[in-house]
Amino acid sequence: MRRYGKNPDEDDIRVRPNRKGNRPRTHIRPKHEDAQEGMVLTVDRGRLTCLVEDRQVVAMKARELGRKAAVVGDKVMIVGDLSGAKDTLARIVRIEPRSSVLRRTADDDDPFERVVVANADQLAIVTALADPEPRPRMIDRCLVAAYDGGLTPLLVLTKSDLASADSLLEMYVPLGVPYIVTSREELENGAASEVVRNHLDGKITAFVGHSGVGKTTLVNTLVPEERRRTTGHVNAVTGRGRHTTTSALALPLAAESGWVIDTPGVRSFGLHHVDPSRVINAFPDLEPGTEECPRGCTHDDQAVDCALDKWVSDGHADPARLYSLRRLLATRERRDGD
Repeated sequence: MRRYGKNPDEDDIRVRPNRKGNRPRTHIRPKHEDAQEGMVLTVDRGRLTCLVEDRQVVAMKARELGRKAAVVGDKVMIVGDLSGAKDTLARIVRIEPRSSVLRRTADDDDPFERVVVANADQLAIVTALADPEPRPRMIDRCLVAAYDGGLTPLLVLTKSDLASADSLLEMYVPLGVPYIVTSREELENGAASEVVRNHLDGKITAFVGHSGVGKTTLVNTLVPEERRRTTGHVNAVTGRGRHTTTSALALPLAAESGWVIDTPGVRSFGLHHVDPSRVINAFPDLEPGTEECPRGCTHDDQAVDCALDKWVSDGHADPARLYSLRRLLATRERRDGD
């Protein structure tokens, strides 16, 4: 192999021919020191709408990012035309580290995770008490995803005029999950938005839920100037709504007091990506009890010699909390068809 000194003659350097006629490739990447920070508001077929200062800028991902994708809520560094003028296109050259990530898989057998939202502070799980019927297993799955991704959960129960919330709340009060109960009338006249807003101020909140539960209707009342098409229709046979929100969208609350991220309605929430050992982090009253657990303990009903049983029997924690933990751990092993 021929080696060259520090000052080789140009004739001694062999340059690989480039049939495309462009510049030779290099591993040296530009630093883009003039890049400005923006927040991704929505993604549509490879085009990302970002907020840069007070302007909405359309951008595309730079080739140098490879397969790394930006999602709604991401903080990104952008170069190019940042005027926000019509028909301009900027370029995203860097995705900043995320403080939280809401992820899901199509089902529990799907190894490919999908990042839904980045950098959200909390996850509002919207569930109707009737029409369609509530699905506790789906709520549990959303809770696990929230705990795993670093988001604080908020349970929003709608259509309380059709059914009581008592039986459902009995399942989640031991978890310490904050909750809001609203009726259809409160959704329509805007009264529900005032109650919900108290939990949203100063935070980035992602809304998730089945179609037909009133999720987008609630978002519309929170951000009336950015109305999205609502469903208002639940299939009489299946009891499920029709998807009307087709892409995630970040919307600012009034007076810049926070952000609401409306996500498409989901019918499944796979947890293939979740490490069960991380779910215990959402139970600070139980976590110290795991110190005496054998290595690799799963803390579920099938675990042998799990120390949490003795921790609870000794009075260190409420037995209902251990039941709730194990119920959440079990959701990863079941399909959410119930």
